[in-house]
Amino acid sequence: MSNTPSITTRHGLWALSPMVLLIALFVGLSVYFRDFYKVPLLIIFIVTSGYALYTLRGRSLEQRLSIFSRGAGDPTLLLMVWIFVLAGAFASSAKAMGSIDTTVSLTLMLMPQSMILAGIFAASCFVSLSIGTSVGTVVAIIPVAAGLSAHTGLSLPLIVASAVGGAFFGDNLSFISDTTVVATKTQGCRMRDKFRTNLLIALPAALLSLFIYIMMGLGSDATVQVGGIDFWKVVPYLFVLIAAIAGMNVLLVLLIGIVLTGVVGIADGAYDLAGWLVSLSQGIEGMAELILISMMAGGLLSIIRTNGGISWLLHLMTSGVHGRRGAELSIAGLVVLTNLCTANNTVAILSVGSLARDIAERYGVDPRKSASLLDTFSCCIQGVIPYGAQLLMASGLAAISPTSIIPYLFYPFLLCLSALVAILVGFPKFRAAKACAGA
Repeated sequence: MSNTPSITTRHGLWALSPMVLLIALFVGLSVYFRDFYKVPLLIIFIVTSGYALYTLRGRSLEQRLSIFSRGAGDPTLLLMVWIFVLAGAFASSAKAMGSIDTTVSLTLMLMPQSMILAGIFAASCFVSLSIGTSVGTVVAIIPVAAGLSAHTGLSLPLIVASAVGGAFFGDNLSFISDTTVVATKTQGCRMRDKFRTNLLIALPAALLSLFIYIMMGLGSDATVQVGGIDFWKVVPYLFVLIAAIAGMNVLLVLLIGIVLTGVVGIADGAYDLAGWLVSLSQGIEGMAELILISMMAGGLLSIIRTNGGISWLLHLMTSGVHGRRGAELSIAGLVVLTNLCTANNTVAILSVGSLARDIAERYGVDPRKSASLLDTFSCCIQGVIPYGAQLLMASGLAAISPTSIIPYLFYPFLLCLSALVAILVGFPKFRAAKACAGA
């Protein structure tokens, strides 16, 4: 019996070794280059993927490739790939016909430059709360944020980070967010009750982030000259924003937006049919790297899961739980580590949801709190990993390294701090658990 833990530990570490190698290569190369922004993520994933295939002992090469390919071709992941493709095409065609530049000019005309950072963050919070998806918010906000940086001199990683941070505000809180749905269903909690609990934890982090962006923008009072505005060019972008807030499917939003860029751009003379098609192609090509990284991340997850790495993590994180505070920290740790391996906060919550509910029931954690912890910590970690869909999408649209955005992601870091404090001080207090007794 005493031999079992060591065998389990060795097996678990072996199963998770591809993730360890990924992190080691990233940190090691960053130290070697003396610059985290120069690290070639695609090459790191290629090397790590090759090693991951080696860890699948006792299987033929064809079987190993099949397991990797199943993860890389997961339906949820492929849906994300289609979003990447369409988002790249829309951003490129909108930029070529002047839609983004016109929207930027309109924003500069209506908003003081000192409030742009805070305004982008607040707008991103509102959009994400309305549409319930951080990826959809990134698609809608980042092109304009990048354009504002070019016109105002504000740091591009900084202004992109303000949009990405706000995108996770709604991802964590929105009633129609998939993370909210999964967290409440797995914990047996009503959405409105989880929202109230979550808001008490998330609002201080959001207000503090807004204050930081306001203070950082106070030194940016230079006057920016705004030329004439052709309001027709705003139509494609305005449609994408309004349709996303209205809840239209993001793929349909992007498809219609692409058609509108063609119609308006050709009618306005910004380009002809051939020019429009070339701009679409260039946008799709610009997304190639992040598509490959996303698919390799899916393949790595498939191998780690097949080797038992996820199961071992769950066992490790629950073996030493003592008391309600320890149970809450265990739930947070479970979803964080699983999210690091899956790079998908919804999948992470699904993976640990039933176990988290068992822990919550055993140690008296209110379902509202356990649902909030699952959603909050999954969004925290998803918001700062450079191989997550949101940072990959944002970096692709802004043409910068995903690691350059991380230092300015104040909201995800502050949200994590706020949630940890809530655990340590036992906040919020619950008068009764019966409010969460149903779905």
